Amino acid sequence: MKLLVCVSKTPETTSKIAFTAENTEFDTNGIQYIMNPYDEWYALVRALEIKEAIGGGSVTIVNVGPASNDTVIRKGLAIGADEAVRVDAEPKSSFFVASQIAAYAKEEGFDMIFLGKETIDYNGSEVGAMLAEMLDLPFISYATQLDIDGNNATIARDIEGGTEVVEVQTPFVISAAKGMAEQRIPNMRGIMMAKRKPLKVVPAVEANDPAVVVSYELPAAKSEVKMIDPENMDELVRLLHEEAKVI
Repeated sequence: MKLLVCVSKTPETTSKIAFTAENTEFDTNGIQYIMNPYDEWYALVRALEIKEAIGGGSVTIVNVGPASNDTVIRKGLAIGADEAVRVDAEPKSSFFVASQIAAYAKEEGFDMIFLGKETIDYNGSEVGAMLAEMLDLPFISYATQLDIDGNNATIARDIEGGTEVVEVQTPFVISAAKGMAEQRIPNMRGIMMAKRKPLKVVPAVEANDPAVVVSYELPAAKSEVKMIDPENMDELVRLLHEEAKVI
């Protein structure tokens, strides 16, 4: 069984976000990068668990980005992926990324394609659905459990007020949420073996974005906390009505 895991490079969760070039570009100065946690902890680890459970197959990770992404990709190899592919291009948009992954995946015939439910920088949850559409495959989003029996998969995902369980046959695209798997920490053996595993670099394909980013802006700064004397209920009501506008 051939499994593909799509991984992204994202700023560390404690990074301070700023923009440059008249708010059209993300300011990368001083930013530390990591593999997107949803891709690493849930999508990649579950793919590895499936490979181990069936006793065969392969797990490939794919990333769209420049050579500076190789360190993040190597971590995926250290965790246990068999090989890695990097599409040599700047990830300009969700559509662009999905187009690059789809172009690669079409030639490989993967049985399952995994992604994290979203990236922690944009939180868009867009690439999975776009990728499935481009490949004409079923897409199951926000999955929290995946069981495989031959070519049949039973998948659970959280919905408002409960859990939905669906069945689907391979091949399909799936985005993984919390509960799908547990984080794995690469050990020294895995780190050493990752240096010898193949990292294939492929050129990007043409992909014209139907929508482009015009500018970014940070959310408004939070106002200072106002302390109200517990005996002064009239002032509290006034502020809730006039400033917070919640009553």
